[in-house]
Amino acid sequence: MSRTRIIDILKSDDLNKQVHINGWVRNRRGSKNVAFIALNDGSSIHNLQIVVDFAKLGEDVMNGVSVGAALSIDGTLAPSQGSGQKVELIAEKIEVLGVADPEKYPLQPKRHSLEFLREIAHLRFRTNTFGAVNRVRHAMIFAIHKFFNDRGFYNIHTPIITASDAEGAGEMFRVTTLDDRNPPLTEEGEVNYKEDFFGRPSNLTVSGQLEAELAALALGQVYTFGPTFRAENSNTTRHLSEFWMIEPEVAFNDLNDNMDLAEDMLKYVVQYALDNCQDDLQFLSKRLQEEEKGKKEVDRSQELIEKLNFVVDNDFVRLTYTEAIDILRNSKPNKKKRFEYLIEGWGADLQSEHERYLVEKHFKKPVILTDYPKEIKAFYMRMNEDGKTVRAMDILFPGIGEIIGGSQREERLDVLLEKIHEMGIPEEEMWWFLDTRRFGTVPHSGFGLGFERLILFVTGMGNIRDVIPFPRAPKQAEF
Repeated sequence: MSRTRIIDILKSDDLNKQVHINGWVRNRRGSKNVAFIALNDGSSIHNLQIVVDFAKLGEDVMNGVSVGAALSIDGTLAPSQGSGQKVELIAEKIEVLGVADPEKYPLQPKRHSLEFLREIAHLRFRTNTFGAVNRVRHAMIFAIHKFFNDRGFYNIHTPIITASDAEGAGEMFRVTTLDDRNPPLTEEGEVNYKEDFFGRPSNLTVSGQLEAELAALALGQVYTFGPTFRAENSNTTRHLSEFWMIEPEVAFNDLNDNMDLAEDMLKYVVQYALDNCQDDLQFLSKRLQEEEKGKKEVDRSQELIEKLNFVVDNDFVRLTYTEAIDILRNSKPNKKKRFEYLIEGWGADLQSEHERYLVEKHFKKPVILTDYPKEIKAFYMRMNEDGKTVRAMDILFPGIGEIIGGSQREERLDVLLEKIHEMGIPEEEMWWFLDTRRFGTVPHSGFGLGFERLILFVTGMGNIRDVIPFPRAPKQAEF
């Protein structure tokens, strides 16, 4: 008999039939004559209750059936006699596929802290919380690919190893095969990278954008979905050293087109979660509410599912950086010096507290900020006619702050050359990027969505290390 997934059993009304299931024991309880096993196979947040009648199977059938053990069970589905589920399985045969020593198995049926679960990341998938998070994560991966595929975009695999720093921040991981104790040196005493594997300094990429631009200027509209890396020594709840990015690039799109695309994508994927992950979202919402009960100061303005509907149901407010600065400078938190970073004038780099104020307090809607000062944005963003601002855009969400950053790209060769010279970027290293401005240049735009930031928002989790299976952060690369 082929295996039936528990999620399919729980969705079915077809009772009194024989099924074969596999899974892991979440809990067991019982009495003299009968035992009840809560079995989960990862397909659903919900367990299937297994009823074991000792009169039919004998008490020895429960040998090795402890929390964490893997079982194979044949039985007959029957209407549940208890509350909480409509169906249960009357066991007819139980085989223990893998035992779990109850003295050593760390995931007993009780509440475990997220900090503890990070220490056992190889097992935390088996908890309700991380099962739910990873099922939502899968749904969001599928939704993003479906969104772009249905709109005629082409998925491009951009390089993980690169010689360029797309963001200009310099916080990159070096890739080398040179002897770290005795590298070859030039006559000037510097490391001779000509003898390295790639013949030049190479790094793990911080973005696939520059390469995606090349593809967009031939294929029209493309997107990347791949890993990116930042060697930024940030131990915060919002930063990872390895994370995934979605980066669409579209030829002939201006900034308004870019904002429309980003808003449509965010609403689409959030709606997909609401339509397809309801059980997991309800569990995560209840978990979040339980967690907040023990906190003294908690913003309970929106429950998780309400927050997701908040994004889907509201048009995003669009305003310029200059307008946002005026709002923030005159805001009560700024005047009463409640902001950690006070806004004193134009040119300030906005922090998460400012972004969240605009979204959660002032507009009470998602916000798109545009036209930032050129000094605080990347070299590739299109210069506005005022010579002071660039055609940048950031999308701000409740509880998160910035979730998307993008821009209309600078398509004018002379302006781009001037900007890379100003920033000290070697022109000879960017020849391939500049060629796209020499041969058939067009206005084009794109943006980057940090995938884990999206999952943080959709699941309501508080730490970005809990929404990626195996987090990479400073001093953390164990699993």
